[in-house]
Amino acid sequence: MLKRPVDKSRLPSRHVTEGPSRAPHRSYYYAMGISEDEIHQPFVGVATCWNEAAPCNIALNRQAQAVKMGVKEAHGTPREFTTITVTDGIAMGHEGMRSSLASREAIADTVELTMRGHCYDALVGLAGCDKSLPGMMMAMLRLNVPSVFIYGGSILPGRHEGKDVTVQDVFEAVGQNQAGNMSEEALIALEKVACPSAGACGGQFTANTMACVSEAIGLALPNSSGAPAPYESRDQYCEASGQAVMNLIEKNIRARDIVTRKALENAARVVACTGGSTNAGLHLPAIAHEAGIEFDLFDVTDIFRDTPYFVDLKPGGKYVAKDLYEAGGVPVIMKELRKAGLIHEDCLTVTGRTIGEEIDMVTREADGRVIYPVDTPITPTGGVVGLKGNLAPEGAIVKVAGMEADQQVFTGPARVFECEEDAFEAVKSRAYKEGEVIVIRNEGPAGGPGMREMLATTAALSGQGMGKKVALITDGRFSGATRGFCVGHVGPEAAHGGPIALVQDGDMITIDAVKGELSVALSDAELAARKEAWKGPKETIYASGALWKYAQLVGSTRKGAVTHPGGAQEKHAYMDL
Repeated sequence: MLKRPVDKSRLPSRHVTEGPSRAPHRSYYYAMGISEDEIHQPFVGVATCWNEAAPCNIALNRQAQAVKMGVKEAHGTPREFTTITVTDGIAMGHEGMRSSLASREAIADTVELTMRGHCYDALVGLAGCDKSLPGMMMAMLRLNVPSVFIYGGSILPGRHEGKDVTVQDVFEAVGQNQAGNMSEEALIALEKVACPSAGACGGQFTANTMACVSEAIGLALPNSSGAPAPYESRDQYCEASGQAVMNLIEKNIRARDIVTRKALENAARVVACTGGSTNAGLHLPAIAHEAGIEFDLFDVTDIFRDTPYFVDLKPGGKYVAKDLYEAGGVPVIMKELRKAGLIHEDCLTVTGRTIGEEIDMVTREADGRVIYPVDTPITPTGGVVGLKGNLAPEGAIVKVAGMEADQQVFTGPARVFECEEDAFEAVKSRAYKEGEVIVIRNEGPAGGPGMREMLATTAALSGQGMGKKVALITDGRFSGATRGFCVGHVGPEAAHGGPIALVQDGDMITIDAVKGELSVALSDAELAARKEAWKGPKETIYASGALWKYAQLVGSTRKGAVTHPGGAQEKHAYMDL
């Protein structure tokens, strides 16, 4: 590749590489084997969430080396660094889950601090597990540097008794074991084969949902999210991403030139039509917040309401990420959405071309098995629905992918639990009744603290065959692997005095995903009287440390559970300092 002349007079790295006063700084770079030419090239931060916590992150280090090759080929100087990840699958069902959502903020914060401290000019971010994807994209928007996102890839499906299986099957098998319908030996046999490779969970859970978002929003190369983690072809996408970021530097295309209100709407469309994770309703507003764009939970759910659901993926459907990749991936999905007039084609992408121009190059068509034609969808409205009512004035969210219309309305008496552990114990011992609405409160971002996912409880219900016979609402979150009639993100949360804090056993609750309603059969006067008598938020055991700090700072779920004022309040641009 021909070397392009570089003017560093407007790039942040000039502060550490140019002029006589930066001789000490250059000494450090010589100590690391960097040549004089490389010192005077653009510096590209290559950030990974690599760690040995789980298979979703384990392949990121290898892929980062391919990114660095691409940067070098395009005459940039890559500087690799790592940040944390908390992996939900390992953190699930115990106190560790409180760290998950807070880790999203820590990832964005640490990437920002590393980039600022070393004056890097651009960012290529690699992420594998649920919160690391939005966390990395949030850092890109916060810094507003030329940026390319890369997903580490999904895990391959396991095979058990002639069927494809995922970790979701293992969580649900725990419920079957507790119900006496599966032996411990059978459970052990399943757990040993469910996760056969590196990569993030294979269904359209949060990681794959946000990976699809990265393409739809324009921050990732087309089709780069599709190939499973073990595939060597991932290295080609990584190398191309390294080259792409150098092109963005040359053209001065920054992250906020790509992520606009229209791009966020495109991303929400792709979440809806794939039956994606409800967590996208949390992460898309958080990404928007970093760019100073108003785009909250209701904006997301408005798009969900009129988007057809036509991609048949687990947990509501049959297939996994590998199947989607083989069917043509996100580009084919977006081509179908365009046929229905549901894509903003003028949005820019990291290729330097628009979404419309990228779709023009897609030759494949919907296969009718994994990706249905948009004019014959699985259901006419999105796989995720927003709710509002006197129980959720600031909204709530529910995944209905795979549910029949008559299953999307539920009225029943409340069975209230003050935390997830109490609910899980009740489910385990069958201390609940068919027809009830299980209420789990004090699990919001501030009240948890940390807004835990309830997969252990919901999977146990499904495993007991009760997933369609009870409903569940919480101010916490659900895993992308959750299925059944499960409502999350109820706001305001209990810790902020929301109506969910005032519900009592036996109160009649109605969830209507057709009308978009979440209500409790109590008058305004009764709710006001209960609020007057409310004794305040439940005390937690987190009185210091990172989770205490997070609980003090975190805002409402409706706006993405963010911890700082965001792009709208900025007084400077990092790139222009």
